[in-house]
Amino acid sequence: MQTTNSVYPLNVLVVRPTKKAQALTLLLNKQGIACVSQPLFDYLPLADHIQSERLLTTADILIFVSAAAVEFAHANVATTHWKYQHIIAVGKATKAALQALALKNIQCPSQENSEGVLALSTLNENLSNKTITIVRGNGGREHLAIELVKRGAMIHYLESYQRVWRTFPKDINKQWYQQQINCIVVTSNALLDKLVQLTQATNVAVENDTTKYWRNQCIWLVASKRIANQAQQLGLVNVIQSDGANEQAISTTLQAIIENKC
Repeated sequence: MQTTNSVYPLNVLVVRPTKKAQALTLLLNKQGIACVSQPLFDYLPLADHIQSERLLTTADILIFVSAAAVEFAHANVATTHWKYQHIIAVGKATKAALQALALKNIQCPSQENSEGVLALSTLNENLSNKTITIVRGNGGREHLAIELVKRGAMIHYLESYQRVWRTFPKDINKQWYQQQINCIVVTSNALLDKLVQLTQATNVAVENDTTKYWRNQCIWLVASKRIANQAQQLGLVNVIQSDGANEQAISTTLQAIIENKC
């Protein structure tokens, strides 16, 4: 899906999973920002009912890292059966997903990442003999679990869903170039690594104008300092950081880019 931007020719590639991509492109369309939606992966269920029930009904604290984690956990075990003392959402979208299931008293840090979660007062109390279930997809950052173990907690992962990467033609980077994409929104290191794989030559000696364009000219709008650091280490030149991964933060940063270009 592509729209025309009458203010500044900023053509944004949105690679988030389908539901999040739809939400972001809808907002950008309303603001007159051109965008192309191309999810790189899909979500499929992973954990079974027995494992989900055990980990959602025996923990002192439940931590959800994404809205998808909430959705697939609830599909396995209805929220009415969850048992916990505290429930934490890593970000606002995840909190909204929990609230949509009628859950209350959800803690959510203003800094929407592992560091923000670790700063919550609930997790700075004595965690000895506390059991924490972290609900997420398959794989991911280990920083949160490592730090909570240091504080005395017993950690279990409930990987409620898995990411299944889509297959793309070898010349997808040329197709995006022909679509005049000049900005890519990146909300995770996994997406960043996949995008670099799709747009960059594996050998500098065989680089062409297209691969150089993605590295040197395209704007890479990333959702955190951690992703920005990784992007720069991968050799990407034009990296801009937004104030989070939510739709409003991304659209606000894009508007600022447009204003600076005009």
